[in-house]
Amino acid sequence: MTVLLVFLLALAHGFFAPIAPTSAADAAILKAKKDAEARGYIFLPSHEEIVAKAKEERKLRVLSSFDAETYRPMINAFKKKYPFVDIYGEEITGTDAGQRFLLELKAGRAHNWDAISLTTEFHNDYRPYLRNFDLLGMSELGVLAMPKGMVDPDNRNIVALTSSVSIVAYNKSLIPVEKVPDRWEGFLRPEFKGRKFVADIRPHPFRSMVPLMGLDWVVDYCRKLAAQQPIWVRGQTRALTSLAQGEYAIYTAVNYHSTLGVMKKDRTGNLQVKFIEPVPVRLSATEAILKNSLHPHAGLLWLEFQASPEGQRIIDEFEPQKSSVYSPGSAVEKLIRGKKLAVLDWKDFADSGEMVKKIVEAFGFPKAER
Repeated sequence: MTVLLVFLLALAHGFFAPIAPTSAADAAILKAKKDAEARGYIFLPSHEEIVAKAKEERKLRVLSSFDAETYRPMINAFKKKYPFVDIYGEEITGTDAGQRFLLELKAGRAHNWDAISLTTEFHNDYRPYLRNFDLLGMSELGVLAMPKGMVDPDNRNIVALTSSVSIVAYNKSLIPVEKVPDRWEGFLRPEFKGRKFVADIRPHPFRSMVPLMGLDWVVDYCRKLAAQQPIWVRGQTRALTSLAQGEYAIYTAVNYHSTLGVMKKDRTGNLQVKFIEPVPVRLSATEAILKNSLHPHAGLLWLEFQASPEGQRIIDEFEPQKSSVYSPGSAVEKLIRGKKLAVLDWKDFADSGEMVKKIVEAFGFPKAER
């Protein structure tokens, strides 16, 4: 009797337990893929498959919301990890640029890009033009090494790579720290009326307060803040530089990372910061893959790399304290530990544009003085 015949007889009589066709992990992957496809999403079962497809594509074109001094080192680091991808990037920043690009998308003219930056105010408008990769599902099961908190749980194909934390900046030679408000309502005190502080006409920090404080509270507060007759500005770096030079005394609700950038250049040491709780935090640097992308899998690797610890370190090196709150051990995650937060999270993005309109209306539609 041959060995093969003995084996078949033993198997027939149950001497060997049947071998499971897949492991538990494989079964979870298959289920996730099936569920994703039922919802109209694309789920790739392995990182190896993504890399193999990216090797076939060989190219990548990205629009980044990061400054050139950030996205260029990011691109260089990406090239070292994936040398087979010929990557080209350009910077796109500001609401106006985002709106122009969105119009190009709608007109069918923006067809040369793979991974793009999304403007928060128009978050919902991008949906028809994005490839439905299930970033959330692939992150949850380890196909993509990406913290799942970075991914939009509703749309599942959009990732937020950074977080913007808002603080108060002040010139210590013009206003002592004990006079700097400890509460946001402190800016409504009589001594701050009449061009005594700087405020940005773009109300992103106050928009971040809406989920915690409620829209009615925020609109009422912003109306009262406008009645204090602040110095309205647009563009934080320039106003912060003027503050450091002694032209202004204090700046309410300004980006911490922008302030740190100016502080590094402030030889006087006059520019200082103060955290007021609840600390406004908003997800930022949202990116996705275009539906008509020619190199979508290379784009997946790009999104994953920026979300990785290495990518987050690059962000914090060139744009300090702007990494993601959802990246464990990142500079921002450490910064806000234990603080009371007011977070503009994924669930609030859909209404974000409407929030901005109502807050700007409460401000009285101000124009920047400089």
